[in-house]
Amino acid sequence: MSGLKIWFLALGLAMDCFAVSIASGIILKKFQWRTILTMAFFFGLFQAAMPIIGWLCASTFSHLIKEIDHWIAFIILALLGGKMIYESFKHEDERSFNPASLKVIITMAVATSIDALAIGVSFAFLGVDSFKELITPVSVIGLVSFAMSIIGLTLGIKFGTKFAKKIHAEFWGGIILVIIGIKILFEHLS
Repeated sequence: MSGLKIWFLALGLAMDCFAVSIASGIILKKFQWRTILTMAFFFGLFQAAMPIIGWLCASTFSHLIKEIDHWIAFIILALLGGKMIYESFKHEDERSFNPASLKVIITMAVATSIDALAIGVSFAFLGVDSFKELITPVSVIGLVSFAMSIIGLTLGIKFGTKFAKKIHAEFWGGIILVIIGIKILFEHLS
């Protein structure tokens, strides 16, 4: 796989992380570098690890992964998005959706990296025979996802705080998560 294709693949995979990071940044409202770096780390880690897992499992489980990966991503994102939408109708002191929670971060990281699992399966089908051949694409995918997550969180925090109350940011963040889930589902079903 050529260098340019790897970068485009990485950017495509990182867009879900970017969108979820913007929504999370809007909810966070202030810079919490520990949370930002934790979220970016887990998004990058899962985006890098899932292709390896997909590649390792391809020979045995590829038919199962291809049939349900989009449903898993859709369900996780729809549940997270639905919770955010529900929470947006509560008074601010009653809300419990916390994008800084490690449990939420890992759930979002898994949900946004399901596509990367399928990419790992496709690597096996494209003839990637050794782990050594995976190092470059997986590293680029992880790095780009890490960077796009930091950028998304920063944009969400910096610009979202001014507009969050006016535009009901938590509601729209939930809608974005549901739309990403629907997009994943639609891409795999069509």
